[in-house]
Amino acid sequence: MTTILDPTSERTVAARPRLARPASLDGLRVGLFDIGKSKGDIFLDRLEQRLTERGLDVKRYAKPTNTRPAPTPLLQQVATEVDVVIEALSD
Repeated sequence: MTTILDPTSERTVAARPRLARPASLDGLRVGLFDIGKSKGDIFLDRLEQRLTERGLDVKRYAKPTNTRPAPTPLLQQVATEVDVVIEALSD
């Protein structure tokens, strides 16, 4: 069993089952989410290039600041516009 810690200030832990990974990205809309960490955009630029070369539909998103959680409206937009999300982390 894997325990994932939520860095927000939630007082009670919400049980969220993991979704199954798709067998393939073919035909899916891929979201690339930049959380504002240093060099994350470089990683996502290269990833976007590789995914579009494969003919995939890619859409980019970015948090307004890396010091706060993404705003709910942005998360809702991402959830309605793409099928899978790749988030850029670094450090």
